[in-house]
Amino acid sequence: MNYVYLLRCADHTLYCGWTTDLVARVQAHNNGRGAKYTRSRLPVELVYYEECASRHDAMSREWHIKRMTREEKNDLIEGRLTDT
Repeated sequence: MNYVYLLRCADHTLYCGWTTDLVARVQAHNNGRGAKYTRSRLPVELVYYEECASRHDAMSREWHIKRMTREEKNDLIEGRLTDT
């Protein structure tokens, strides 16, 4: 299974990524082995994820989420934004 996910960093910023192993990826971020962006913003918390059928779908969804405004991302996290 492929996943796209949002993390809330310690400085309250959001980070979006994709992975095939959600638990291991969040642990990697929190162990300082994740993205360069999150290394200086630890700890991170998983606040949202979606399952995707393929790697392509996950990468495409990540691309779309990264282009959302912070408000739209927060709406997605809170379940107020569904058709994206």
